[in-house]
Amino acid sequence: EPLLRRALEEEPGYAKGHEELGRSLLQLGRLDEAIERFQKALDLDPKLQSAQLALVNALSDAGRGEEAEALLQSFLRADPARERIAQAAVHQRAGRLEQAEALYREVLERDPKNVEALRLLALVAMQTEHYGQAEQLLKRAVDIAPDYVAGWIDLSRAQLERLDLPAARASIERAAQLNPRSANVQIHLANVEARSGRHLDAIESYRRATELSPALPAGYLGLGNTLKTVGRQAEAIASYRRATVLRPELSEAWWSLSNLKTFRFEDADVDTMERQLEAGKLSDEARVQFSFALAKAREDRGEYARAFALYDRGNRTRRALENYDPIQTEMINEKIVDVFTAEFLARHAGRGHPDPAPIFIVGLPRSGSTLIEQILASHSQVDATHELPEAGRLIQRINRDRVDRIAYPEAVRDFSDEAWAALGRSYIEQTRQYRRDAPRFIDKMPNNFASIGLLSLALPNARFINTRRHPLDTCLSCYRQLFARGQPFTYDLLELGEYYLQYDRMMAHWHAVLPGRVLDVQYESVVADQEAQTRRLLDFCGLPWEDPCLRYYETERAIRTASSEQVRRPIYTSSMGLWRHYTRELAPLIEILQPVLSQGGSDPEVRLSSD
Repeated sequence: EPLLRRALEEEPGYAKGHEELGRSLLQLGRLDEAIERFQKALDLDPKLQSAQLALVNALSDAGRGEEAEALLQSFLRADPARERIAQAAVHQRAGRLEQAEALYREVLERDPKNVEALRLLALVAMQTEHYGQAEQLLKRAVDIAPDYVAGWIDLSRAQLERLDLPAARASIERAAQLNPRSANVQIHLANVEARSGRHLDAIESYRRATELSPALPAGYLGLGNTLKTVGRQAEAIASYRRATVLRPELSEAWWSLSNLKTFRFEDADVDTMERQLEAGKLSDEARVQFSFALAKAREDRGEYARAFALYDRGNRTRRALENYDPIQTEMINEKIVDVFTAEFLARHAGRGHPDPAPIFIVGLPRSGSTLIEQILASHSQVDATHELPEAGRLIQRINRDRVDRIAYPEAVRDFSDEAWAALGRSYIEQTRQYRRDAPRFIDKMPNNFASIGLLSLALPNARFINTRRHPLDTCLSCYRQLFARGQPFTYDLLELGEYYLQYDRMMAHWHAVLPGRVLDVQYESVVADQEAQTRRLLDFCGLPWEDPCLRYYETERAIRTASSEQVRRPIYTSSMGLWRHYTRELAPLIEILQPVLSQGGSDPEVRLSSD
């Protein structure tokens, strides 16, 4: 810095020198002074592209998003390619992804080395969940421009979505080397650390981001999420609160407060959220988050009709954003039942990988699975991970490896013994990154219930635990929960009811064709007699008794699910029978669920009472 200042004293009209001084000030964390220097550089040379982009990034880091966006659009319009990119960006923000993609590809046909077009096209791929394509595009961008910080950040994001944690970390560390004083880089570094289970490191990185850019709410939001995960609720609330002060319209911060479950909003909070919800410029996702947060606030006040109206409003809006076909779900389940017969399972039994480590907890979301996970994870021989995607990836692998285009489940009909063993080995190898040193580990992905047949053959010594809860409490809890991703069937009551029937049917099938392989655990039974159910769980898993399993709520481990705060306290009954407050609103769901309600499902405790 001193050398650059002396040079500028001798040649004050040297635009590039002011830019370099700005970069030096960025390294020192002096963001406002850096912005002034970048602006001075552009006053001297309005065409200095590197200074324009540096100023865009600095304004963004300073929380001045609108100014950064305006400057970026001005920069893009300066030549035909940039104008095309600007047009594509408008389409992209409006959700018109096909039009955006066409324009980005048009730019790349004329200039294959346009790194901004490559990066933005990769973002389109990420929005459509084509993370492998996004990764390849971003690798091309950083190969062309090795110092392209935005490219490295987004490459890390794509790799994180693919759960390639080592690659994601390497990419974001490269961005940090290029710009160690960027709050945005620190936030993405923290994201990678949190997903890698390095929560204390993530907390430090988020705190560093808030120090570098105190006006940037994203740092406080990420910090709050991680503090919640490790059970530091008071600090999490303070972080979320700070984000709402910085940006009252930041719906995610308000929803995150409501998602703590044990948190209660004040009247002033409710007034603020209602004003924001009725504002005209909110995105659909923001409206969804405010609706769910306000619904929780009304429910906590006993205003159940108003609460349900808000839940309904949020769910309807979110359902319009989801891509879910209930008929396809039913068709796939039909095929699974047709393939995984008792005869087929017996013929291939014992051929898979023999590792007994996995304990699969399956069921519907919000059915008590996190409680069961906590009880088991309190045992010294069991590692808790989280809701792992690896079982789903086994199915993707099966489909990818078939050159004849025969897809799962039909594709496994001709599996050899080695094919089953290879599938099991692949699962064990891919999940090793989430484990510590215990001989057993939990995979708590609830949707794995449909894949029990596949997993039982690939991993013949694995255990399967099916968590059950009153059907109406389960479905209502799903309807009241805004999931971060996945579970698209939960945003429509009729589809939710039909999905429950599909789940119940699939579990009945597995019990019939795999007798003794799946243990049903009723949530209400655990509440009534925790010790007896805990002994039952441990016996089924072949684990010796350990007293800490009864004190699961004393754990300090990270919990990433929606129930994270609820399972940090002893067994409670307040969530049982909540559906009774919504009997009128749930009438369509009750009608759909009559087949299981009239029979009581698999347990008499879940029968619908006559009142």
